[in-house]
Amino acid sequence: MTTTAEKIWTVRKNPFDPNPELRIWMDGVLVPANEAKISVFDHGLLYGDGIFEGIRVYGGRIWKEAEHIQRFFESAKAVRLDVPMTPEGVSQAMNEALEANGVIDGYIRLLCTRGVGLLGISVTKAACPSVIVIADSISLYPQERYETGLRCITSSYVRNHPNSLSPRIKSLNYLNNVMAKLEAYDAGADEAIMLNYEGRVAEATGDNVFIVRNGQLCTPPTSEGILDGITRGVVMELAGQRGYIVEEKQLLRHDIYTADECFLSGTAAEIIAVVMLDKRPIGDGQPGKITRQLQQDFSEARS
Repeated sequence: MTTTAEKIWTVRKNPFDPNPELRIWMDGVLVPANEAKISVFDHGLLYGDGIFEGIRVYGGRIWKEAEHIQRFFESAKAVRLDVPMTPEGVSQAMNEALEANGVIDGYIRLLCTRGVGLLGISVTKAACPSVIVIADSISLYPQERYETGLRCITSSYVRNHPNSLSPRIKSLNYLNNVMAKLEAYDAGADEAIMLNYEGRVAEATGDNVFIVRNGQLCTPPTSEGILDGITRGVVMELAGQRGYIVEEKQLLRHDIYTADECFLSGTAAEIIAVVMLDKRPIGDGQPGKITRQLQQDFSEARS
């Protein structure tokens, strides 16, 4: 007799199944995507106990590779996770994944889980951390949004308190960000702006926030509970080269409502304008001049 569970799995088909020709680097071995699996006892799955980095690839070159690898190992150290590889080994693994998949312009997801272990929250109940490298393409927002800009809401979900888990750690547990993103979709918006525990602007669900007022750029400091984004640093550098003043300062929603321009920055998103927050148009409701200039500068810098 066929069980209910068997019937469900017989008819179920995931529309997001990966390309079967894709090869995933897993602990030193390149395996087909449909065979790339982790144990149900892996603590990365059971408890979100692990770390990751998202990294862009342009022209076959890993963008800001050294910075991403450094942050990867800093996250590992912060959560007492012993990555079973050297930074040089991680670099080699990423390049092997790129070559195996023929990725020229794409995206790398680098992960390390605590590994397989017993049930129970304890680092002493898991061993043999697992390293995984996925090299593929990514499209965080529809291409037309880079022309028209994002419509955002302010989420009711807040960023984690810095004393609960440092926002500088890119951990595998992103549930509050996921819920904020769902909240945005439910409201018919593209993205959500998340506040910190004191009600000030922190960041979007996966990107840093900038505003422009009177030709000056402002972005929340890392003390506001944000990720110290690598693309954020590139934006600040590019803006400085253009002669713009960039200030790290505390921001309220009011500052975004009344800004001349607003944009997000991140590895996957790159630079993308925000043209509306909570049904209030920002500036004239179109991507601003400085945002477009920085998008162009970023495009040239990565080439």
